Amino acid sequence: MTAAGPVADVVAIGCGPFNLGLAALASTVDDLDVVVLEARPELRWHSGVMFPDAVLQVSFLADLVTLVDPTHPLSFLAYLRDADRLYPFYVRERFHPTRSEYEDYLRWAAARLPVRFSHPVTSARWDGDRFVVSGERFEVAARHLVLGVGTTPSVPPALAGLGDRVVHTADYLHRTASADRVTVVGSGQSGAEVVLDLLRRNLSGGPAVTWLTRTPVFAPLDYTKLVLEMTTPSYVRHFHSLPQERRDAVRAEHWRHYRAISAETLEELHDLLYRREWEHGLAPVELRPGVTVESAAADSGEVVLTCVHRDTGRTFRHHTDLVVAATGYRQAPTPFLAPLEPLVRRDPQGRYVVALDHSISLDPSVTGRVFVANADLHSHGVAAPDLGIGAVRNATIVNAVTGREVYPLPKHTAYTSFGAPNDEATGRRR
Repeated sequence: MTAAGPVADVVAIGCGPFNLGLAALASTVDDLDVVVLEARPELRWHSGVMFPDAVLQVSFLADLVTLVDPTHPLSFLAYLRDADRLYPFYVRERFHPTRSEYEDYLRWAAARLPVRFSHPVTSARWDGDRFVVSGERFEVAARHLVLGVGTTPSVPPALAGLGDRVVHTADYLHRTASADRVTVVGSGQSGAEVVLDLLRRNLSGGPAVTWLTRTPVFAPLDYTKLVLEMTTPSYVRHFHSLPQERRDAVRAEHWRHYRAISAETLEELHDLLYRREWEHGLAPVELRPGVTVESAAADSGEVVLTCVHRDTGRTFRHHTDLVVAATGYRQAPTPFLAPLEPLVRRDPQGRYVVALDHSISLDPSVTGRVFVANADLHSHGVAAPDLGIGAVRNATIVNAVTGREVYPLPKHTAYTSFGAPNDEATGRRR
């Protein structure tokens, strides 16, 4: 039996920047009805690492809409105008907003869009000619779905079983337990920002700090200009054209683009370490790259990590009181999709088979489409989690569900030619 009632064009599950951006672009399209469902009671964005001075790693142009529609009423500049901060932002002369300001912008946009907070989804099914998305007290029908549930903190098995002696960076500011010795395991930007906070506390008489990471060095993000062209639609199209086996191999080489540390943060870390040179009586600080943590156990009121030094192969034990896991994220579970699972086509590794327009492969009996936001790293490359690709991804989805070019997609996005020259172009000169 088909669910009764009005049918939305799109139901977007999850209210992060990507689905919020979809709703923003759809808000100015008269014949497109998008509803966003969010389980939480309000918009929260990386609140566990919302340090007061943390800066967004991309320009304000990577807002919800600007890179496909710079005149849109929900742009970051429109937000600044509404808050009467355009001139202060102009005089500041920094393209990168603080992270807290960007979250405030997202909240400003969400208040102007059809976002239904406190709407956790428990089921999504295909019902005749539509998707039916339901929770405990609601049911919404839609022609298409967009999955934007984001990621969830990942703590590896080596650190399992430590209870409240381990905290993921995602929860760091929510669970700042007092400890005499704190060890951060893993690097990346979040890990580095936690170490930065711990070093500041150390300089004020705070805990001993150890930083362990598997990478051979505390590597900087490669944000040089031509490398940044890997976050453009030009590279996305090239990456998607590759066989999946090749995509996986190429993506493994790109870790410094999204799992490393900003040069500014590394400079701040070094400055704090240098300041310790003329201070006396501080708790010790240790930075040790090239280390794998193989296991962890709570022993007599402390945590003991069994580690391997990757260059020498030497095994050693490290003693600490609290572990902060800077160990990344994995795709958030989607148990509500169980009714749809028999209709979903996956690759040999269990991942969605994702088309260039970000729709996943479904059984031919399903006439609606399911799109994914930030669940396409394996199919679209390093740009997938980048805020700078969000507006283009969403414009692509808008065009796909309306069947027309509502938003012209940018064509000239990179100077680099990523693919091999085709036969026609070979030997030609300009």
